[in-house]
Amino acid sequence: MAKLFITDTILRDAHQSQAATRMRVEDMLPACEILDSIGYWSLECWGGATFDSCLRFLNEDPWERLRTLRRALPHTKLQMLFRGQNILGYKHYADDVVEQFCRKAIENGIDVIRIFDALNDVRNLEAAIKFTKKYGGWCEPALSYTISPVHSEDYFVKLAKELVQMGADSICIKDMANLLLPYSAYSLVKRLKAEVEVPIHLHTHNTTGTGDMTILKAVEAGVDIVDTALSPLGNGTSQPATEPLVATLKGTEYDTGLDLNKMAEAAKHFRTVAAKLKKEGYLDPKVLSVDTNTLMYQVPGGMLSNLISQLKQANAEDKYYEVLAEVPRVREDFGYPPLVTPTSQIVGSQAVLNVLSGERYKMFTKESKGLLAGEYGRLPGKVNEEVRRKALGEDGKVITCRPADLLEPELKKYTEDLKGIARSEEDVLSYALFPQVAMKFFEARDKKEEAQAPAPAAPAPEKKAEVPAKEGVRTLYVEDLTENM
Repeated sequence: MAKLFITDTILRDAHQSQAATRMRVEDMLPACEILDSIGYWSLECWGGATFDSCLRFLNEDPWERLRTLRRALPHTKLQMLFRGQNILGYKHYADDVVEQFCRKAIENGIDVIRIFDALNDVRNLEAAIKFTKKYGGWCEPALSYTISPVHSEDYFVKLAKELVQMGADSICIKDMANLLLPYSAYSLVKRLKAEVEVPIHLHTHNTTGTGDMTILKAVEAGVDIVDTALSPLGNGTSQPATEPLVATLKGTEYDTGLDLNKMAEAAKHFRTVAAKLKKEGYLDPKVLSVDTNTLMYQVPGGMLSNLISQLKQANAEDKYYEVLAEVPRVREDFGYPPLVTPTSQIVGSQAVLNVLSGERYKMFTKESKGLLAGEYGRLPGKVNEEVRRKALGEDGKVITCRPADLLEPELKKYTEDLKGIARSEEDVLSYALFPQVAMKFFEARDKKEEAQAPAPAAPAPEKKAEVPAKEGVRTLYVEDLTENM
């Protein structure tokens, strides 16, 4: 069936891409009833940087946010972004932590888990795929899309087939830097639809100004689901806006069947949220302008702002274009990793070092050494061995197994660390991912509750105190998402 399904990212990637992930759950709740009635395939609302941001900046419990959204959106599938063996952090975790995180995410209300690895190393996706399936989630592994001599259309089709064999319920083309051009999108989707027997989901951005065209060509090629963002936080570094696509397809064979009037009502609320984020200094108008540097240097928008920040700190903003030109050279030396968290930061920082030190590879960051040593997984292309030797030394060992195989189970240790502090299994996971940040959050939570607690009443000696039963977490049944596809 040709009907197009839509995942709206307004509650996650839209504000992550445009407003430093600063939208609060209180900003989301007034629109939830209308969002829930629109009929989206799913709402992306958790994962990515939201977990870190909740704890670090917003003083919110990310698990409580998820439970709150689950209650407020009872009829819509909730989706999250999961960084494979990195979960939502920036290092590899042992399989027992990955399992527990998948279990608790699904138990607390997530239906669809999109799983990606920065290097497209399927070994880093194995555990997350296995445990998403084990606990009844919809498993959507992603192809981290990039362009290089290694990353051909054949490469991505072969990767998609591997992921289907591993248990994928759908495959996402994750075009994080908006490098997938319209006719390339048409060709890739056409191939995937012909050779892969699961739904194809396209995720792109509008950083380079090609996102709407890329989606339209993908639709013509038969893509099943696309990511868009409601217009107040759509376009620019975010996803293409939802409403123009829905209007464009109305009355065609691809008609989404979604109600533009309901979207206008939801958009009205999020315009006030966007205005607030702008006033607070988080929404910079620059994120809405087209930046074709991405097409030339293959540097995602978030990475560009990171490079500018590093150069400002070094008082070397005049070196910006030198650094941009150095990024593709470092990427080639490092075996063409796709530029997405964390590899974008690693390659970018090394390019800055190379330019500022006046000599290429005079110094290496710890992360560059780790990437070249295989700590993050298998690099997709041929590594410049001279650079690797310089980084690791003549006797430097390179990991060739699945990196997580070198990790001992660690959930028990995290649980013991938090004895007397953690109130739940979820607290232990928050601590596992962000130990220092989570501890600060727990302390602030305790202080806040102490301050709010009413003075204790004198106990009545005859009456036994009643302990309220612990409220169970409601788990929604995941419907057959392939229905009508």
